Amino acid sequence: MTATLRDRLREQLADLKMPGALEALDEILRRADSGQLPAGEAIGEVLGSHIALRNQRRLQTAMRCARLPAVKRLSDFDFSFQPSVPREQLENLHTLGFIERRENVVFLGPPGVGKTHLAISLAITAAERGRRVYYATLADLIMWLEEAQQAGQLPRRLRTLVSPSLMVIDEIGYLPISRTGAQLFYQLMSRRYEHASTVLTSNKGFEAWGEIFGDDVMAGALIDRLLHHCHIVNIRGNSYRVRHHRELAPRPTEPPAPTPTPRRGVRRQEA
Repeated sequence: MTATLRDRLREQLADLKMPGALEALDEILRRADSGQLPAGEAIGEVLGSHIALRNQRRLQTAMRCARLPAVKRLSDFDFSFQPSVPREQLENLHTLGFIERRENVVFLGPPGVGKTHLAISLAITAAERGRRVYYATLADLIMWLEEAQQAGQLPRRLRTLVSPSLMVIDEIGYLPISRTGAQLFYQLMSRRYEHASTVLTSNKGFEAWGEIFGDDVMAGALIDRLLHHCHIVNIRGNSYRVRHHRELAPRPTEPPAPTPTPRRGVRRQEA
C-alpha cells in the first residue's frame, strides 16, 4: 500500500474519531500487504479494533458511575468448585432478557460461595451492552438514603436510584439495619417494582428477612414484590476464600525426632 493511501486512511479514521482503529491500522495494513490478511478481514479487524476500544471505555465509565468494585465475568466463575450453581440458568440470565421484562434475580447462599461474583457479572454484561447499572451494599445504600432524608433530598435520591436499568444490592443480612433504614429500603424497592430490575445477594434465607429488617410484615411485603417476577439462585457449597487460604497455607511439617539421651553407663564407659 502506498504511503499516500495509508496517510489518507489515517486522516479518515481520525476525522471519524476512531482511535482504536487508528492505533491498530499500521499492523493490520502490514499483515494485509504481506498477504496474511484478506482485504475483507482487514476491514473487519479495523472496525473491530475501534469497537473493542469503545466498549472498554464504556465499561470503564460505567464502572465509575455504577460504583462497581471489580470486573467479574461469568467466564471466570469456577462451576466445578460450586456444582450446585445451575450453569444453564446463569447463562440464560446473562442474555439479559430478565432486564427487558423488568424481572429480579436473588442469589442466596452462605458467605464466600460466589454470590457477589455472579451478581457483578450480570452488571458488567449489562454495562457492556449500554445499560445503566448501579451497585451498592445494603449498608451503604441505607446510609445514602438516610443522609438524603436528613438533608431533605430523599425524593431526589430515590428518583436517582430508581432510574438504572439494573441495580445490584449486595450483602443483605450481613449487618444490622435500623427500622428507619428498613423503611427507606422498602420505599426504594417499591418504586423499582415492575419499573426496573434488581439483583440482590443474601446469606440468609427469606424466612430470616423479618429479623434482618426488624419487621415481619414489611419484610413479607418486600419479599412479595421481589418474588412476583424473580429468578432465585440457591448456592450451596464451600467458600472460595477459605479454599484460597488453604491453598496458600504451608503444609504442617513433622517435628524433628528428639535426640536420644545416652545412658549413664555408656557415658562412663566413653569417659
